[in-house]
Amino acid sequence: MVLSILPPVASGLRYALAKFYRITGLSMSEQRISKNKYVEFTYQITEENGDLIEQVSMPVGYAYGGAQQMFDAVEAALEDMQAGEKASVTLAAGEAYGDHDPALTFTDDLSNVPPQFQKIGAQVEMQNENGESKVFVVSAIDDKTITVDGNHPMAGKKVIFNITVLSVRDATIEEINGQVSQPEPQLH
Repeated sequence: MVLSILPPVASGLRYALAKFYRITGLSMSEQRISKNKYVEFTYQITEENGDLIEQVSMPVGYAYGGAQQMFDAVEAALEDMQAGEKASVTLAAGEAYGDHDPALTFTDDLSNVPPQFQKIGAQVEMQNENGESKVFVVSAIDDKTITVDGNHPMAGKKVIFNITVLSVRDATIEEINGQVSQPEPQLH
């Protein structure tokens, strides 16, 4: 006798997956991640100290080795994995969000900034003389000055990606070329 301690939702998902594989004749163990395989996964990103940065519990899908952007080390860790397997990948600052660039941090007089941007976390889009724009985030305010930062919030930090592979199958041409309407992984 087998007792299931899974909650009803997980039990229902297990039933649906079992039915899918029975109907299609596929087995979860038959598909391994390689070039042009479509992979669905969930992930969690933490700082080195364990603080949670981002958690995605809804499946994210992408074509392995296709047109979508994925950190090289994360993609390398996924190679040859199959549904149900997990990977943990530690990325140094240079491999993930880059080093913190002090040239992207500016301080100005608070009086030069419109009131709607005078709060921590406010986003300000700035444009250079070439017409290129970049979003900066207000990172510090005191009585007289305001500081904005154009670096990624995780720039200069080591991060850990914890990934759970949910499914692996052959990718379509559209998926390989990044032409699917499903949201792409945002691992950046």
